[in-house]
Amino acid sequence: MTEQTFVPADTENFFDKYSQGMRIVVEGAQADTGQTPKEVVWTKNKAKLYHYQPAAEKTHKTPILIIYALINRPYILDLMPGNSLIEYLTDEGFDVYMLDWGIPGDEDKDMSFEHYVLDYIPRAAKKVMKTSGTDDFTLFGYCMGGTMSAMYASLFPDTLKNLILMTTPTSFPKESIGLYSLFTNDKYLKPGLLADAFGNIPGEIIDTGNRMMKPVTNYVGTYVSMWERLFEDKPMEGWLAMNKWINDGPPFAGAAFKQWITEFYQQDKLVKGEVHLRGRRVDLSNIKAPLLNIAGTKDHICSIPQAEATMEYVSSEDKEFFVQDAGHVGLMTGRGAKKGLWPKVNEWLAERSN
Repeated sequence: MTEQTFVPADTENFFDKYSQGMRIVVEGAQADTGQTPKEVVWTKNKAKLYHYQPAAEKTHKTPILIIYALINRPYILDLMPGNSLIEYLTDEGFDVYMLDWGIPGDEDKDMSFEHYVLDYIPRAAKKVMKTSGTDDFTLFGYCMGGTMSAMYASLFPDTLKNLILMTTPTSFPKESIGLYSLFTNDKYLKPGLLADAFGNIPGEIIDTGNRMMKPVTNYVGTYVSMWERLFEDKPMEGWLAMNKWINDGPPFAGAAFKQWITEFYQQDKLVKGEVHLRGRRVDLSNIKAPLLNIAGTKDHICSIPQAEATMEYVSSEDKEFFVQDAGHVGLMTGRGAKKGLWPKVNEWLAERSN
């Protein structure tokens, strides 16, 4: 007879958890994200306009159109049940839409802000109003999506009832953008050369630049947290969903990347009124809609001065700068968001959406 080796239960449990952790490291985090029920009501090229199915009776007339950035995926706004701003808003009786830019292919390398701001957002907005049966709508822009939303609001103010900008940079002074002033310095970064070489800028390159703003936290702290959760039997669902999103960045269309770095980071043209889209000057003073401008004190992607600058340039009489003690993503997700940001957005919109 073959002698059997006895393995203590705690040792076997250790190796089970170690194996689980290594699979995550090697294969990437797996999680079900973006689960709030929705339907596609409009498409253009790779972009899709989602209409979220109401979980409660619609109590607010004005629909909300959410615009996200061209980098990372928009399901951060609908991360998972119980941790989703979109789910929360539909539960509160809002009619919610979101424009998902999709994943650009090689044939999209010449896509620029002219296309996104002048072609895509206006058509999506018309579809929102037609579907909801309204003459106006609320525009909610997050990160770079907020910058695009501000440009849209400047050029198409007539049907805009409310504007929410979250972690939205409109000013890019070198003294306020931290390490980005080095990363995007024209001495070291030639965006045109990158765009010519790659066509679309790989998501990994964009992700590396963002992670290097806090390298220890982003490269070490993330996996320290993972192992801690595994070995202390803490819930993993939230960590898995967030880690999946962080590593799911799409390519950045080459022409838009070149424009973003050159005209915004290197030349700070937006607040100077020097951005032109097909000959149309973007003037932030044209924005007169009620404005809720949201920023985080710990945000290293969009600093407080970059977001606060908007307040100086818009003409809105009803405007508020709302600051939370959180980072770029923490503002949107987690316990702090549920207690702070989400109720604030709900309260502010409820007063202005009927």
